[in-house]
Amino acid sequence: MESCLFCKIAKGEVGSVKVFENENIFAFNDINPKAKIHILIIPKNHIESIKHLQQTDIKLAGEILLVAKEIADVKNMSGYKLIFNVGREGGQDVSHLHVHLLSADFKGVI
Repeated sequence: MESCLFCKIAKGEVGSVKVFENENIFAFNDINPKAKIHILIIPKNHIESIKHLQQTDIKLAGEILLVAKEIADVKNMSGYKLIFNVGREGGQDVSHLHVHLLSADFKGVI
């Protein structure tokens, strides 16, 4: 989607501090961190939210979780939180599927 901020970040059109990238996934530091470590992990292709995942996205959904685990391992995070906000009512501010990887010091709401 042309106007999607996260699509632009994944394409390198908008700056970010990249943490991870492969063919399908892009991860970057949140510009407004809610914890000592706060990373957003997104698919490169535009999917609006978990509500929009299809059966054909099952491998991608699993890959997102494994990337979160890999990043947490690299950053030596012994405990962490993974948060998916779904839809505006669920706190999703950007309409592009993303998971928040937060260090254990996070105590709030995203």
